[in-house]
Amino acid sequence: MASILVVDDYAVTQRVLRVQLASAGHTVQTAGNGKEALEKLKISTFDAAILDIAMPDMDGTTLLSKIKSDPRHAAMPVIMLTASSIDQDRVRARQAGASRFLTKPTSTQELLQAVRECLAPQ
Repeated sequence: MASILVVDDYAVTQRVLRVQLASAGHTVQTAGNGKEALEKLKISTFDAAILDIAMPDMDGTTLLSKIKSDPRHAAMPVIMLTASSIDQDRVRARQAGASRFLTKPTSTQELLQAVRECLAPQ
């Protein structure tokens, strides 16, 4: 299955997403902030990433822009995950290159469906 990077500043969310994704056979690494995520991306490659939008220091949309500007990761699908229902967040995430946008809380089924769609050959 896929190798997925989960970036969220809330440890409980990291654990829940890890369990949901691992239940479908994916391998998961987590990062608690954008800086840690960028460090992991320097040493590892991932098939997809799931980013929280609201994080301190570097929000998920800024992190997404940095990921997409790196040729090594530009094609990697990225799912944005947030508790916010503000349309502006969705617009900014799409403009930055998000593949999907999910609102917390999301069901395991909805999460895995989004991952499958992102990883499907185009």
